[in-house]
Amino acid sequence: MKNYYIIDFDSTFTQVEALDELARISLKNHPEREAIYQKIEDLTNAAMEGRLSFRESLTGRVLLLEANRDHLKQLVSRLKKKVSASFSRNRTFFRKYADEVLIVSGGFKEFITPVVTAYGIKKENIYANTFVFNDEGKIIGYDDSNPLSDEGGKVKLLQQMNLTGNIYGIGDGHSDFQLKESGLIKKFFAYTENIERKTVAAKADHVAPSFDEFLYVNNLPRAISYPKNRILCLVIGDVPEESIQLLKKDGFSIRHKATFEEKYVPDVGMMLLANGEKLEDEKLRRAVKLKTIGYLGNSKPNLSRQLCVEMGIVLFDDPKENPRNRQFIPKRVADFINKGDTYMSANFPNLQLPKIAKAHRLIHIHKNVPGIMAKINQVFAQNHINIVGQFLMTNPDIGYAITDINSEYDKKILKELKQIEHTIKFRILY
Repeated sequence: MKNYYIIDFDSTFTQVEALDELARISLKNHPEREAIYQKIEDLTNAAMEGRLSFRESLTGRVLLLEANRDHLKQLVSRLKKKVSASFSRNRTFFRKYADEVLIVSGGFKEFITPVVTAYGIKKENIYANTFVFNDEGKIIGYDDSNPLSDEGGKVKLLQQMNLTGNIYGIGDGHSDFQLKESGLIKKFFAYTENIERKTVAAKADHVAPSFDEFLYVNNLPRAISYPKNRILCLVIGDVPEESIQLLKKDGFSIRHKATFEEKYVPDVGMMLLANGEKLEDEKLRRAVKLKTIGYLGNSKPNLSRQLCVEMGIVLFDDPKENPRNRQFIPKRVADFINKGDTYMSANFPNLQLPKIAKAHRLIHIHKNVPGIMAKINQVFAQNHINIVGQFLMTNPDIGYAITDINSEYDKKILKELKQIEHTIKFRILY
């Protein structure tokens, strides 16, 4: 049975509400602009949370805009820079599933179409409202015969379309949940990367903090192998807010605690520690999913670098305790998770990696003994895998090998790579 993916636009495909942004453009020189901005934002939220009918909200917002075609051109330029990060990195999915992806929005085609078609989404698969203009190009209203301009418009549209297959919906608002409520779609994903509307998330089949999560749960092709929102990043001690925000903005699941609580030991994937915080060997040994540690100071007296090496945990620290490194250390931690970079690591061979398009990146950490690379490449050769790029750096204790491959692979290859003697850690990056 065919699958269809119904995707919202405002605060889902893009980080912002487009009409709110249009108001900031069209009313830039208006003496009462701040008050009008607030009215438009209030109308948006009231509709998205189900406190006001969509038509009332839409009519109120459009009348307040005082916008024209030139303002729309500026809006499109702005929206192209505001595509949600996890949508932006998954362009390949949209091109591959161009027939199955539908943009269904209470927004307007005039600004939606030029943004989403750049991702390979077909014009005929974009369902949205349209503005009405006067002879001078000023917006004076909208086509109120379009079902998407009315309350429950997405439900009415899908009833008219009569799609046959499994339909999945992803969006942030009440109008998106109505699709699930109507029984027209199989599963509704509340999208929270940009805004979390509690009343919507509470009713969803699944909360998706990123588009990566949606693709992962539905076993669809994706840019990264494992959603960052599923990687637990534990922040311990008096860590500056700017350091935490850098990791939070990147999409990791953050827990900020005073100590390394026992309940987090089995599942923690990343750690960021304030200067002076100690990490006991006993807990570190049991943190089997831990991949990297950022330490905002000199880590040497406070945790075992050697144990980190033995466990394949990449450590970044700041021996000079420079306040300017409040962002440098968390950025290094994020770059290791995102790209595999170990540049400026305190315990690993230093490696900065180029981003290679249309490839899968595999990371193999092993003891520095002869013959490991030969065994790694033997696995690829036996499985007819073409290597696009390969990087190896060593120090006296450890070998750090990155292999970029350009083809689909059988999961048994991963098992074979993990089973190579002297392997410490192995993971698929993307």
